[in-house]
Amino acid sequence: MVKKIKNNHLFWDGCDTVELAEKYGTPLYVMSKNTIVEECRQLQATFIQKYDNVRVAYASKAFNTMAMIKLIENEGLCLDVVSGGELYTAIMANYPAEKIEFNGNNKSIEELVMAIEYGVGRIIVDSVQELQWIIEICRERKTTANILFRITPEVEVATHDFISTGQKDSKFGIPLEESILFALIEQAIATPEINFYGLHFHIGSQLFTNETHLLAAQVALDLVKKIHERFDYTIRELNYGGGFGARYKEGDERKSYAYFLEPLMALTEQFCSDNDLVRPAIVIEPGRSIVAEAGITLHRIGSIKEVPGVRKYVAIDGGMTDNIRPGLYEAEYDGIVANKAEEEAVEIVTIAGKACESTDILVKDIALPAVETGDLFATFSTGAYGYSMASNYNKLLIPAVVLVSAGEAEVIVKRQTYEQLLQNEQIPESLR
Repeated sequence: MVKKIKNNHLFWDGCDTVELAEKYGTPLYVMSKNTIVEECRQLQATFIQKYDNVRVAYASKAFNTMAMIKLIENEGLCLDVVSGGELYTAIMANYPAEKIEFNGNNKSIEELVMAIEYGVGRIIVDSVQELQWIIEICRERKTTANILFRITPEVEVATHDFISTGQKDSKFGIPLEESILFALIEQAIATPEINFYGLHFHIGSQLFTNETHLLAAQVALDLVKKIHERFDYTIRELNYGGGFGARYKEGDERKSYAYFLEPLMALTEQFCSDNDLVRPAIVIEPGRSIVAEAGITLHRIGSIKEVPGVRKYVAIDGGMTDNIRPGLYEAEYDGIVANKAEEEAVEIVTIAGKACESTDILVKDIALPAVETGDLFATFSTGAYGYSMASNYNKLLIPAVVLVSAGEAEVIVKRQTYEQLLQNEQIPESLR
């Protein structure tokens, strides 16, 4: 455990969070290097080293920085990106091109050019138009692209609607209608500029049951068989996505990677054996599960407002601009007063952000010690989709990120300045 309580202070991976806040300011994202490394090594032990011809691609949308990408590279994982910006970050981190997968439902021409010129290992094609664009770009440059088609497996999952991606009515993926999908596959097989590797799906995020992964995998495997029968073509790769749930609150029961991966691999190997098929390479794309629990966010408490008989609001110096998930997904978090970590809870309060929105509530009705202005509030499990979804709403600044390990802290993202906030703005001559 990287969380420890000592001398009434919360420590995170050996670092006193009170000292971190004093040194680096607040709001502050704090990421535990050891937790991230442990997650990567669990994936190595339960998947990469256990099975032949498999890969893990970190879904970097969860937390994408140059330092994180280097950490992922050092731990032997591949990388999944979903935009030109994420790809550019990987390029600037000198991440190997052949280990990158480029995902996303609306890649621009410019992004595809960047990916093809850098030589990314896989492009996950999400639409009919995208395949045509890739072919044209490759022909112009006299090169080839390795692709998978993202399918919509039409399974319903037990998660928030906003993070469900595998249902039939989804903006992601190519429909299962054979007139659409098989026409694309036939074209991909016949096109010299395209190396058709296989199929990809992603059914949603924050999942705690393996049943829907197995249902979607069965859909993909049935397609593998049909493709072999119809085109005499052997699929080289299946990407089963990610979505493995992380712990956010006490009582959340996180499932092991093996809980998801062992039945998936058993299903895959049995199906291929029964149908006399060569088992394709299997790829998974965990993101949240690698970084969510590694991160905490530190906020300084400011104004405190009591609404008699209703609620006590405790305001922090950040909120939805550094953690939009409660307002966006109704996500729930646990937290602690980091400078009163050993004190008994004596009141129920609501932690409110400083943005001018009623939805800017970080934690509703949490039991805490007596809270005072100047106290430090730590929110747990903010490592995924905190920094990566941060915004400048209300002209609030993007916080710094520090990476901590065994009592040492290093800044991996500097705090944004007011000068940087306005660096792209200008007053036109007509208004001077």
